[in-house]
Amino acid sequence: MSRPTSLLRQHMHEALEVIRLTTQSSPSIGIILGTGLGELAERIEQECAIPYENIPHFPVSTVESHRGRLIFGRLAGCPVVALQGRFHRYEGYTLQQVTFPVRVLFALGVRTLIISNAAGALNPLFRRGDLMVIVDHINLMGDNPLIGPNDETLGPRFPDMSEPYSRRLIALAEELALELRLKLQKGVYVALPGPSLETRAEYRFLRLIGADAVGMSTVPEVIVARHMNMEVFGLSILTDECFPDALQPLSLEEVLQAAREAEPKMTQLVTALVARLWTQQT
Repeated sequence: MSRPTSLLRQHMHEALEVIRLTTQSSPSIGIILGTGLGELAERIEQECAIPYENIPHFPVSTVESHRGRLIFGRLAGCPVVALQGRFHRYEGYTLQQVTFPVRVLFALGVRTLIISNAAGALNPLFRRGDLMVIVDHINLMGDNPLIGPNDETLGPRFPDMSEPYSRRLIALAEELALELRLKLQKGVYVALPGPSLETRAEYRFLRLIGADAVGMSTVPEVIVARHMNMEVFGLSILTDECFPDALQPLSLEEVLQAAREAEPKMTQLVTALVARLWTQQT
């Protein structure tokens, strides 16, 4: 006897049905573009772009710098699908809603997820504008997107998180960064719920527990991706320096400006990574 379809599976199916009215594309590589990083989408030779509000059960992004489109096309010749804009706990969504688009990417055929964000530098050796490959994370959101009923057809009740970020993809990115002469940091990303930035004391605490960069996203999506056994590569643009003894007030415009300045480096690295993965697949 077949198992009854879970509500999550039903919602995934309904979203997929609507997407399939526009495209039959089934790319194996998905990209999530975060704060100030949506312009990588302009590098994609677009087949089509579907506004989030047209997809059943998708949240709608309320963040100024997130356009909110699901883009299908080719990057460096490779078929990809990109989420131009993501969702956050601080917008009032549950983590299940925040991560639903990752479930839909999986339903579309994505098995490798490249996820980007803007983050604050905690490591005193890092600087504004640096790229940081995420090698591990700390979840301080006080929540987990897997809380609640588990659909065993998607993943196990207790997924292993010993390698949330693919060592294979990290090594490949380091190799490509050397070829491109791009400076690349590596570090641990800590996620907090936001939307307020942290205090000096909180930055000291985060550094003390081993974090190199801080942000308000990424970790829930990575947890869900790993639940479905997707291979994940995470990349942060460090948009500000969160050093307690030299802390300055920070505005969203300053974060966006730093992201815009560093984005060409991120675009170069992600494009090269996608091209190399496409070469390996073909």
